[in-house]
Amino acid sequence: MSSSPLRSSRRAATPMAFVKAIALGYERYGMDPSAALAEAQIAPHEVDNPDARVTAAQFEVLSGFAMQELDDEALGWFSRRLPWGTYGMLCRASLGAPDLGVAIKRWCRHHRLLTEDIALDLSTAGGTATVAITERRDLGAFREFCLVTSLRFLHGYASWAIDSRVSLSAAAFSYAAPRHRDAYPLMFGGELRFGADRTSYSFDERYLAMPLLRDERALRTMLRRALPLTVLQYRRDRLLGQRVRELLRTRGPEAGNAESIAALLNLSSRTLHRQLQEEGISLQALKDEVRHELAAEQLRRTERPIKQIALAVGFRNEKSFSRAFRAWSGLTPGAFRQRGLLQRSGV
Repeated sequence: MSSSPLRSSRRAATPMAFVKAIALGYERYGMDPSAALAEAQIAPHEVDNPDARVTAAQFEVLSGFAMQELDDEALGWFSRRLPWGTYGMLCRASLGAPDLGVAIKRWCRHHRLLTEDIALDLSTAGGTATVAITERRDLGAFREFCLVTSLRFLHGYASWAIDSRVSLSAAAFSYAAPRHRDAYPLMFGGELRFGADRTSYSFDERYLAMPLLRDERALRTMLRRALPLTVLQYRRDRLLGQRVRELLRTRGPEAGNAESIAALLNLSSRTLHRQLQEEGISLQALKDEVRHELAAEQLRRTERPIKQIALAVGFRNEKSFSRAFRAWSGLTPGAFRQRGLLQRSGV
């Protein structure tokens, strides 16, 4: 057993439901998952515990072992096997693309040659790019695991290919929120929604213009791992606007002006403004966007007085906050909160 991957992560956050889905793949092929579970140091009796979790490292070992033992990188999801090496071929077919947008389109097109059970597609609208899955047959008990993993494979490959985290603005899922929904923010960023028409994730369209920075040698190194690289390994975002958004969200008090933001990014203020301008966005627009996002989240999810929310997101008083919020959303903060309450109650 290769012990190094198991020592690389100690936090158990991966839902046991995904382990059970792999065991179901073994069942489909009339095979015993005991060796795979032992390789990943997962106790067989834990597989039926819906509240149990495993580490990312354990899950990678389990998945890699199962893919090879079953000779199916889809682990039983589809109506035909995807033999060991299939996803490596998919990565290689997209590697020579001039930019990420073309690479993702190639991935989606070539994936359809592998299976007709699902179809992936890339679309853009209003500055946002969306990768979505159309389900063409009933995936049964494999559904959640198949859809989540199919998106994460492509997301991980995209981040690896441009050597930058592709920060997600939203993700939607075509099924009800599962028991382990708390694991989803660890797998997908941005606003999460269940019960959608299609499973998808969205991100800033400007990532699509980024050139691919990997070559065949880097691909061979990456493919030594059981799975394509995961997004969580990409802490750095090469899109400056997104890095500024993250600072404004997570370190608001320290990021109060251009000088402090530039210092946190090890840039000069002049370089900060110039690079943002090259990306077609201003610092003030980013501040407004993050303020709107944080305020809307608090209005939806808390009962805090509007005055307190105004102060929390950086306004001096409720009046100026209400004026700005109405300009952003077309509604006053009170009307926005009331609409959210009505939507949740089904009125």
